[in-house]
Amino acid sequence: MNVERYQVVIVGAGLVGAAAALALGRKGLRVALVERQPPRSPNERWDTRIYAISPSSQRFLHGMGVWQRMDASRIQPVFRMDVAGDLAGAIRLDAYESGVPQLAFIAENGRLQHALWQALQADGQVELFCPDAIASIEWGDPCSKLTLADGRLLEAELVVGADGAASRIREWSGLRSALTPYGQSGVVANFECERPHRGTAYQWFFGSDILAWLPLAGHTTPHGLQPVADRSARRVHRDSLAGNRLSMVWSTRSADADVLLGLDASALADRVRDAGHDQLGALRLLTPAAAFPLRLITLQTPVASGVALIGDAAHGVHPLAGQGVNLGLGDAEALCEVLAQQHRHTRCGDVRVLNTYARQRAEPVQRMQMLTHGLHHLFADDRAAWLRNAGMQCMNPLQPLKTALVREAMS
Repeated sequence: MNVERYQVVIVGAGLVGAAAALALGRKGLRVALVERQPPRSPNERWDTRIYAISPSSQRFLHGMGVWQRMDASRIQPVFRMDVAGDLAGAIRLDAYESGVPQLAFIAENGRLQHALWQALQADGQVELFCPDAIASIEWGDPCSKLTLADGRLLEAELVVGADGAASRIREWSGLRSALTPYGQSGVVANFECERPHRGTAYQWFFGSDILAWLPLAGHTTPHGLQPVADRSARRVHRDSLAGNRLSMVWSTRSADADVLLGLDASALADRVRDAGHDQLGALRLLTPAAAFPLRLITLQTPVASGVALIGDAAHGVHPLAGQGVNLGLGDAEALCEVLAQQHRHTRCGDVRVLNTYARQRAEPVQRMQMLTHGLHHLFADDRAAWLRNAGMQCMNPLQPLKTALVREAMS
């Protein structure tokens, strides 16, 4: 049987895996991407999985021609973020006051995946094995042998696991992970709101719960019809301010999440409205609520000889900062840069090369895990209520400190 040989085989074509494949293919490496099923073509329905894409991630996607394939009328810039504690604490982060165009971009998972897939197909630089899956791997040096579900054989200098939090590549490679459940679930749903969000994201901390509202693009006309997209920057900016849709992420105890999932559409909308202090008026459910478990995933290292992990396969963070996908795209960009510099001098699976990638990503990943893990425990402890609210009150007037925080989150 013929064996197809590659420098890199990436397993998993979610946002992070597809971005890594596209970036490596553009650098001239021989790359294969294995995925169980291609992304669906987007329709007018809103995706329940929404991401806050940082400006650095947006630049990475734009540099590969992916962002340009997105429908601008479905991308919402975030100009301001209001964070409230459970007492009098509050912080406002403002793009204008921080000297930046926007804090982030809100985009739908399905549309991002579709744009990446279109770019991969248009480029033709990456061999796509889809629909397919890895049946087994025989690890080796200088190459590993992969058997696909359909019986085909591949050889790879480097196998990249981009197959999510329950990564089989991580398990098969023996890279140990520590999983710490938070005992919480993230409940997600999209709503239409009575008053325009004006490009503002909201976040409330109360007890052990964290409620986030992310602004979605576009607005509903008086007749309930979707407006025809105008490609002018002026119209897009105006719609960004007049938008009256939001995406909710409510992190709460798993038992309370089950209660939220059991509510009918009207009752859930009223509960979310009350929890958000009637900030945007009456709400109407647009997409059914769903939930996912929250957990911290840590690894001593995301690499070994012949294997590297990226995205959720390499780390898991609490979603309170909305940075999970940005960490993953940072992994993809860093791995691409390291391999592009070294692949002509040594094989891609050389552990010395991969350790360079691991060192580059260790600090940003650990920093975000410590931040989100610490904030989760700070707000879950009723005894620390005075401390967290006083801290927010002290920080809010300090614009230079808030500007530094904004620029750190954008990098």
